[in-house]
Amino acid sequence: MRLGLIGLGRIGAFHATTLTALPQVDSLVVYDAAPALVAQTVERLGAEAADSPESLLRAGVDGVVIAAATSAHPELILAALGAGLPTFCEKPVASDPNASEEILRRAAGSGVEVQIGYPRRFDVAFAAAREAVADGSLGWLHTVRSTTLDPAPPPDGYVRASGGIFRDCSVHDFDAVRYVTGQEVVEVYATGSNSGAAIFAESDDVDTAATVLTLGSGALAVVSNSRYNARGYDVRLEVHGSKDSLAAGVEEHWPIRSTEPGVTFPGGTPHSFFMDRFADAFRAELDAFTEVVAGNRPSPCTVADAVEVGWIAEAADLSRRQHRPVRMDELRPTPSPA
Repeated sequence: MRLGLIGLGRIGAFHATTLTALPQVDSLVVYDAAPALVAQTVERLGAEAADSPESLLRAGVDGVVIAAATSAHPELILAALGAGLPTFCEKPVASDPNASEEILRRAAGSGVEVQIGYPRRFDVAFAAAREAVADGSLGWLHTVRSTTLDPAPPPDGYVRASGGIFRDCSVHDFDAVRYVTGQEVVEVYATGSNSGAAIFAESDDVDTAATVLTLGSGALAVVSNSRYNARGYDVRLEVHGSKDSLAAGVEEHWPIRSTEPGVTFPGGTPHSFFMDRFADAFRAELDAFTEVVAGNRPSPCTVADAVEVGWIAEAADLSRRQHRPVRMDELRPTPSPA
């Protein structure tokens, strides 16, 4: 198949390498607002260049991958829908939840498959956790713990444009909780603090956050996030049930140090970057997208999924600001199905 890729920044460049390595991808057409990035990709991978998103969509591609800036996502998704092209877009659908709802409405009416990039769905350990919940081997769930701790904060410019830790970082945990448990969030309580760089407070953001999600069954999910985890990039998910407990991300490269006498686990080099931890998952989600393009499967992470976690992030931010629990039906009366 012939695919298009819009956006060649850090994640876009990785996607370009991944796509050209997939045997089912015969050719790749690329565009970025920075011509130098296009030229580098053409030289490095033998991709074809497009001089605009519009020309890329007219270049005979079978599907399109969007890795451009968040502000461009709505326009590019709608353009791809208008061209009838199956679309993969990095999260979020849009920075504004109401704009995301409009994309959801338009996508549903188009008949075109859209996949949103939440790579933890394609991590083998997270998928195994989902299966254990689904097959009942854990019994009924009482507690879920999801953690994302970054080793260092992003650049100041990124912080200013990110929309805050809940919309930029915690959404991956929120999506993982929905994906693994198969349950919807009904209430959110969140708090946060700042002990690091001044840019977070200046941006009305926090560098460390904790969120408690009440799920439809009454189970509780505790989400922990921080921009400061000097030992490394720590992503884990624990699921505790009436019959058993399990964890994804507790392995040799887990960036933590045990103080138990004689314990050497974990002994591997700690993950220091999200691509260290999830490189295989990023590849797997694009491989899945080629199946979507081929018509062999529906989107494994729909616009509705992404819109729902966007609303959870909105509820978390409102909860932090108002120091109170926020019910999801205050913001979104009709939750999307899991």
